[in-house]
Amino acid sequence: MEITTGSQQGPVIIPQAMQKAYGGEADRELISIDRGEGIMIKQKKPFPQTTLSEVAGCLKYEGPPKTIE
Repeated sequence: MEITTGSQQGPVIIPQAMQKAYGGEADRELISIDRGEGIMIKQKKPFPQTTLSEVAGCLKYEGPPKTIE
């Protein structure tokens, strides 16, 4: 556990030891989650790159097949 402070404008400084432990890159996107008793900050992970064949048909459709026409 590390103690840090925030400023009037809102930024919070993440301690250097935690930045190193979790891959502290400048300008990375972070997610803040309200946990009731506090705020959890996590790194935003990009969606993995997918191809059309991996996602085609993932939405359920009930009814007669559709044609291109």
